[in-house]
Amino acid sequence: MASLTKLLQFKYLAGLLLVISSSFFLGCTKYGPVFLQSERSQYNQAIQKTNDEQLLLNLVRLKYHDTPLFMEVHNIASQFTFHKDISISTQLQAGAKGIFTPDASTFVEESPTISYSPLHGENFVQGVLTAISLKTIVLLFHSGWNVERIFKVCLQRIDKLKNAPSASGPTPKIAPKTGKFFKAAKYLRQLQSQGGLDLVYRVSDGEPQLVIHFSEAFKNSEPANQFSRSINATIGQTSYVFGAPSIKDKQSIDIVTRSLLGVMFYLSEAVQVPEQDIVEGRVTVTKTDDGEVFDWAEITGELLRIHNSPNQPADVSLLIFYRNYWFYINDSDLISKSTFSLLAQIYALQSEKEG
Repeated sequence: MASLTKLLQFKYLAGLLLVISSSFFLGCTKYGPVFLQSERSQYNQAIQKTNDEQLLLNLVRLKYHDTPLFMEVHNIASQFTFHKDISISTQLQAGAKGIFTPDASTFVEESPTISYSPLHGENFVQGVLTAISLKTIVLLFHSGWNVERIFKVCLQRIDKLKNAPSASGPTPKIAPKTGKFFKAAKYLRQLQSQGGLDLVYRVSDGEPQLVIHFSEAFKNSEPANQFSRSINATIGQTSYVFGAPSIKDKQSIDIVTRSLLGVMFYLSEAVQVPEQDIVEGRVTVTKTDDGEVFDWAEITGELLRIHNSPNQPADVSLLIFYRNYWFYINDSDLISKSTFSLLAQIYALQSEKEG
């Protein structure tokens, strides 16, 4: 019997050693890659989601004349601790001297450290307030963005065609005019869709310029002719040069861009606020020349629509809670989602000047 007891002890000690060694090698060879694969994706999605929520929140703040604030995630460090709990229990039964049962359990503990801070300082402020460069306009165009959307969002004026320059700040009381500008932008979009449009950035005599090129096949097309007429330029040209209006004795046509903050003020007019907030004077009410309430959807409706609800809505791509209401973008609203994505890219480009 003594030899049998020793045999059982040896058998279960061997099993225990097998559990220990297996858990050790599994911890080294399996868990690390698994955690990296799952956790990195989750952090990526969380950062992207919170960045969009912050951007939407600031649009709503601007609609209410509240101060926007940007918080930047600077660093994420996540440490995983692999715990092993190994034990042996014995159960005495009739007819046996002792039976040893090895047991092992493992679990992983995560300890994330996230550092973030508000964006501020001279460099960041300059990035927010500085007019978007003509080079950035061309970069966005060659990245595949719709030229009509780029021009509506980023430009205040082309020649004498105004695109609601008063909307580049807090909500104006008088309705701005955009009709002729919007038509010109639509002509360019038609040419872009047909492959007859190109934008080029260049520097001439030290001054940045944006050049609109019409291909030979389209230079006398109806959209090209209509655009040329809208800016009082010669019909049938293949190139039109645009530059800053501050340049004297120049041959280029005036073009004025918005700043990042100007773009956000402009797009904040797409925020639909609760009727109660309008009645109680929490937002500025814009009126037409006839004294009628102006509907900002006439300007922003083809760009962005931000809805509100007292109850949390379903089927949304993005939402935030502010002033006791939910503000959101519908998941099926592809136009709004595209414009919001463009805004996020402009923000990334301009805010890089911080620090």
